[in-house]
Amino acid sequence: MVLQSSLKNCLQLSCILKTPKAGFRSTTSGGLIIQSISNDVYQNLAVEDWIHDHMNLENRQVLFLWRNSPAVVIGRHQNPWQECNLRLLRQKNIKLARRRSGGGTVYHDLGNINLTFFTTKKKYERMENLKLVVKALKALRPQLDVHVTDRYDILLDRHYKISGTAAKLGRTTAYHHCTLLCNADKFVLSSVLKSPYKGLKSNATPSVPASVKNLFEEDPSLTCEMLLDAIAEEYATQHQIGHHITLINPADETVLPGIKNKTKELQTWEWVYGKTPKFSVSTCLNMVYKDSVLDVKVDMDVKHGRIEVCKIDLPEQWLPPALCCELVKSLTGSKFCPNETTTLAATLLRVCPQDDELQSRWNLLCENMTMLM
Repeated sequence: MVLQSSLKNCLQLSCILKTPKAGFRSTTSGGLIIQSISNDVYQNLAVEDWIHDHMNLENRQVLFLWRNSPAVVIGRHQNPWQECNLRLLRQKNIKLARRRSGGGTVYHDLGNINLTFFTTKKKYERMENLKLVVKALKALRPQLDVHVTDRYDILLDRHYKISGTAAKLGRTTAYHHCTLLCNADKFVLSSVLKSPYKGLKSNATPSVPASVKNLFEEDPSLTCEMLLDAIAEEYATQHQIGHHITLINPADETVLPGIKNKTKELQTWEWVYGKTPKFSVSTCLNMVYKDSVLDVKVDMDVKHGRIEVCKIDLPEQWLPPALCCELVKSLTGSKFCPNETTTLAATLLRVCPQDDELQSRWNLLCENMTMLM
């Protein structure tokens, strides 16, 4: 398989991908294999959106290959607080992204391969795509016990999940994307995909837990580069196209006009968190204060990522009622976000009476409130 990244090749790709659709409808046909040179999750998801929105697929099928630096990617209709450990993501500087397709939550790092198959809606067939991946794996290592399930997962040794799948079906075009675990950090994967948040109730789409395994564990000689090459070669063979991969820069506006705006949108708080389906939090904070445990009942309704209703039930005399009311009032309408809550708490603390005991209690309450987020 030949990787082409010359100026001539980039210009050819620009001609293929340029909008409007009418500009390349009659000049391109067959299949195309594209690989991103970026490891940024937002840029790569933006490329998916761009191809889906702008590329004519009537006479063309496209395979998009990409890898990301550490990131957790949730489905379009999922709740991030329900799906992952957001505190741990922040500590480890792991990005959180929401894709436009459905399905469950996945962990990405450079040991994980991402494949996106683009077709017209009429030609959309994810089972065939997954069979193509399995055939490529078998060609590379015939001894591998891999097969596709009815749930559109790929299992290793009949038990371990090595690939999950999701899709987006548009009016005329569609894409199906899947992952492939080569040598991902399984410790980080299991840690970040475990939600510590209690008392959440939501109608968001939940992920289905599964035992996972890296292909590297089965055969340490396998690398991501080998897997990408084998899959691309099998795709080229099945679609009777040249055995080459076109490298693409997801930040190049000359090739992908408008791509930077798509990338920015996917990074916004309003998209990543604000698109979460409405949910509620009902829990009891067990706060330790001066060798005693204080139970504080908290109930919140969250819509579009913002606190719509907030109730905090504190024992009498622990905090002045007026101060607690101010906190509830400030939280209502604010983002369900630790940074915003911390800022609100600090602002209210400035008008709090200069009483060390009172301020210690206030800080303890606010710290525990942010732990819910």
